[in-house]
Amino acid sequence: MPTYARAPVEFVRGEGTRLWDSEGNEYLDFLAGVAVVQIGHCHPALVDAISDQATRLMHVSNLYYTEPAMRLARRLSERSLGGKVFFTNSGAEAIECAIKLARKRRRGGDIVVLSGAFHGRTLGALSATPQETKQEPFAPLVPGFVTVRREEPLFEETVNERTAAVLIEPVQGESGIWPVPDEVLRAARSACDETAALLIFDEIQCGMGRTGSLWAWERAGVKPDVMTLAKGLGGGVPIGACVTDHHNAEVLEPGEHGSTFAGSPLMTAAANAVLDVVDDEAFLADVARKGARLRDGLAQLGLDVRGAGLMLAFQVGHGELCSRSGWC
Repeated sequence: MPTYARAPVEFVRGEGTRLWDSEGNEYLDFLAGVAVVQIGHCHPALVDAISDQATRLMHVSNLYYTEPAMRLARRLSERSLGGKVFFTNSGAEAIECAIKLARKRRRGGDIVVLSGAFHGRTLGALSATPQETKQEPFAPLVPGFVTVRREEPLFEETVNERTAAVLIEPVQGESGIWPVPDEVLRAARSACDETAALLIFDEIQCGMGRTGSLWAWERAGVKPDVMTLAKGLGGGVPIGACVTDHHNAEVLEPGEHGSTFAGSPLMTAAANAVLDVVDDEAFLADVARKGARLRDGLAQLGLDVRGAGLMLAFQVGHGELCSRSGWC
């Protein structure tokens, strides 16, 4: 279907930060598969993990246990919120799980989101994405979503006893790499604490070490109740996750949510290999160092740089590609 404005190039090989097209041209990849190829193209550890697992077991469904899935769930929980994990195939599915969890916990409650947010294209996730061009063709959307201004959210006026959750990207990605100020994250945490609403952080694009810490919320010192992951979690294979703290680990019960392919041993083995690389002090310090070097170099060119770590953006103009993609 004509849903993508593809560039006229066919890539056939990748290694590290570089790509090669079908005509032998070499490219330096700044997009990383839209924040997916977190440890570079065809990282040897990831290739080995996928190859090894593929020779033994690729799929059995979530009716049974597999070691790679249980190990990944434990690692994500222990390294973040301490609760439980629901695996998905994508970031949008992780958001859908988080929305369902919040709505189950506070029946009929509203979900508060920030202007400029992007949380996915499935109907629930799209309803949490207050961008008219994306929402209008698919109305009516899921009701119960409230939008507040990113710059001045006024949570005290919008978060109340009817609020199921506040959903925030600590660094907004698709809208152009806009870090949400620490004071806004702290205000959201305070409002949720006062009203017993959930604070959900969407770390689908900004997580897995991209900002120089494993999770972007660690930089602000504001811990959510639930977070969503995907993109860089698999390093190139499709996997996402909805992670809870221990208070919300048992909200969803058997039969209330599920996925046929999610959490397969093949995908979770891959994600474990990515986590081995990314969850390392030296790796994260290198992200911060390289990000600072890139930021300084761009600033010396007179560019106004924003973002954190290696999740950076700068304004270069308002050409057709910029206006169409939102990445400039």
